[in-house]
Parts: sequence; C-alpha cells; structure tokens
Amino acid sequence: MSDPPTPAEALPVLTVLWMDEAVVAIHKPAGWLVHRSPLDPHEQRIVQTVLRDQLGRWVYPVHRLDKGTSGVLLLALDADTARTLSQAFEARTVSKRYVAMVRGWPPASADVDHALVPDEAPQGTAAQPAQTAFERLATLSLPIPVDRYPSTRAALVLAEPHTGRRHQIRRHLKHLAHPIIGDATHGKGPHNRLWAQRLGQQRLWLHAWQLSLLHPTTGEALTLVSPLGGPLNADWSDLLRQWAWQVEPAQTDRWAALASLQAV
Repeated sequence: MSDPPTPAEALPVLTVLWMDEAVVAIHKPAGWLVHRSPLDPHEQRIVQTVLRDQLGRWVYPVHRLDKGTSGVLLLALDADTARTLSQAFEARTVSKRYVAMVRGWPPASADVDHALVPDEAPQGTAAQPAQTAFERLATLSLPIPVDRYPSTRAALVLAEPHTGRRHQIRRHLKHLAHPIIGDATHGKGPHNRLWAQRLGQQRLWLHAWQLSLLHPTTGEALTLVSPLGGPLNADWSDLLRQWAWQVEPAQTDRWAALASLQAV
C-alpha cells in the first residue's frame, strides 16, 4: 500500500547540496518522485515541481532515482546544460556510488555482469548489458529466526553501477541472492517485515551516496555527497551508529567517511 498523498502546503523544503548558475544538486528524500509519473498520479512529493517553486526557476532532471531511494540528485538549470549532462550520463563519464542494506552476507566483492530486460518490456525484448561492482562494507547478525533461517543476517554494501539500467542495483543484488531490505518487488516479505519492525520504519534501504563528474561548463572535477552521518539522513545515521556492525578490515577508512560528512 502506498503512502497517502501529502498536501502541497505541507511539503518540506528540499536540501540543496550544491548550486551555481548551471546546476543544482539536492538531497532527495526517500518516498519522493523525481518527476510526475502516470504510475503514481496522486503523489505530491515531486522533486521537479517542488524545487522549481522553491528556486523560482525551471529545473531539468538529468538522471533519476527510484521513489524509494534517497540521496544525491543532480538537475540542470537550463536546457543546454541538461543536454550536456544527459550526454555525460549516457557516455558513462559520471561515477555513482550507492550504499544498500541487503539480506544475508554477500561476497566481500563482486562484479556482476548480468544483462537485464527492461521492466515491463514486451515479450521477446532483448536484454541490455548491465554491470555493477559491489563491495561488502559491514555485516550484522541477530539471534532472531526469520523465514526458514535460525538467525537474521544483513550486510551493508557499496554499489557502483557502470551502466544505467532501470532498477539495476536492485535487480543485480537479487541476482546475487542478496536483495535490498525493504525491496517489495525483489525481496522477501518476512525479512522486510522483520526489519521494518526493528528499524521502526518501512523503506527501501538504498541511498545514492556520491556522484562524481566534470562540471558541464567549467570542466572542473565535482564530487557531490549526501552524507550518511549527519541529520540529513537521520535514519541511515542511526542504522550505522546504533547497530553492532562488524566492519570489514579493508573498509575502515570508507566506513569512517560514510559515518561522517566526508567524501572519499
């Protein structure tokens, strides 16, 4: 069941992470659409609409995040910049890093090269190449039976998609048999319900942590971060700090960066 629509007058101000005359990057909260969709016509939490009204100027999305995903979202402030940025995403010159909480303990690292048929494509549609690199950041075990398992295991992983297929990270983690917690489409209900109860909320635990690219007009390197360690992502901050995660020895520096306001 989807959340009831939020009245427009009750919508919060979106947090701007970076802005100049060409681009704006914001933190997209979980549960917001990037732009209007006929699949969810009553949703009022629309980044494109709210940010346009907030800034008093038109904004142009150049990539997308799923409704359930939080984190860095980049938009252009004019049509020419939008075309340049869209071409950069298509040319795969933009580096994206996500953090996900997944069911079970996946391998320490995995490079998934698994072609995907577009969602809801007609039968017979060819699969498109899709590659994602994963690294296991930390693991957690609770002495709580779930489904057919005597205990509950979860892990935090870093995901770096090298292609941009829809739901790619979610589908590749399902392919590894370690779906994202809260993923109603690709996960399992008993696990999702257990974690929703334990964490006090039901959401897709996928976060667009970092976006790195060359600025479309200056050519300077630009790294945009929606930090997990601050009040902007209080749910993730609590998850990292209040649970007994066992951090992988090779990931201690990155873990420290994730739990702070830094980028690495």
